[in-house]
Amino acid sequence: MRRREFMTLLGGAAAASALPLAARAQQGVRMRRIGVLMNIPAADPTAQVFMAAFQQGLQELGWSVGRNLQIDHRWGSGDRERFRQNAAELIALAPDVILAAAGPNVEAAQLASRTVPIVFAQSIDPVGAGYAASMARPGGMATGFTQFEYTLSGKWLELLKEIAPQVTRVGVLRDPGNPAGIGQWAVLQAVAEPIGVELFPIAVHDPEETDRSLAEFARGSNVGLVVPVSANATVHRQRIIAGAARHRLPAVYPYRYFVTAGGLVSYGPDQIDQYRRAAGYVDRILKGEKPADLPVQRPTKYDLVVNLKTAKALGLDVPPSVLARADEVIE
Repeated sequence: MRRREFMTLLGGAAAASALPLAARAQQGVRMRRIGVLMNIPAADPTAQVFMAAFQQGLQELGWSVGRNLQIDHRWGSGDRERFRQNAAELIALAPDVILAAAGPNVEAAQLASRTVPIVFAQSIDPVGAGYAASMARPGGMATGFTQFEYTLSGKWLELLKEIAPQVTRVGVLRDPGNPAGIGQWAVLQAVAEPIGVELFPIAVHDPEETDRSLAEFARGSNVGLVVPVSANATVHRQRIIAGAARHRLPAVYPYRYFVTAGGLVSYGPDQIDQYRRAAGYVDRILKGEKPADLPVQRPTKYDLVVNLKTAKALGLDVPPSVLARADEVIE
């Protein structure tokens, strides 16, 4: 997100949150309640940007915090037990609808209640996970937006090979507690052999263990790194990016904010847009539509972001073919 857009979103969200709670009592205005289950901490700037986009989307549809809307947040840090506790706390507040950031949050919300509608902002495989009966007709109390199909995982590996063709051994940061990691790993395995790459799993759930594993892996030659989607990778991204730089590992990440923080390259969906679109589904549910009838939607845009400063530090010349496809080049 560019600085101007970032400041606009945060400013809008701050203005909405600053409205006096006494305004709820305005005669004839029905106060509705949204519970928000996030998978990253409140202190993470990315989380605040997501929430700003969500609130901006709601404002554009006529919802205003303090006037006709109350939003209760619960934040996470990749801890699934904490997700369950947060979900139980929100359900106890009797929300009209829950916004769940990702799959583990949906799972936690469904364990807490089967009657409160859920809109997920970025689930990877809602049908495979059992959150929805089908993409077109979810059929239950949950619907929303997917991040991508598993085939995207293969593109990360192909992109790494294109930028660093000398790489033949690739470490893959895996979160054992993330069910979606199984599908991502399977696709990476299918792509690896045809392009002459051997994969090595590296656990990401414990930061110190990840540091040690990265250091050991980096002692080899012709090595690179792929960071698939997981809450733990997002929470600990600064440490992962610093480790990749320290060990001179060319690395591909799933989201733009890894690259703006110093990562080499990312390819993935526009997550901010996902939260804006989620506001639209929350609005429709608050106005009486059922999640069962709202189709699960895929991302409308994927962004390729390249950090040339990081490439230079790694001694890499990014091919013109990659730069030509890039949506953003950081210099």
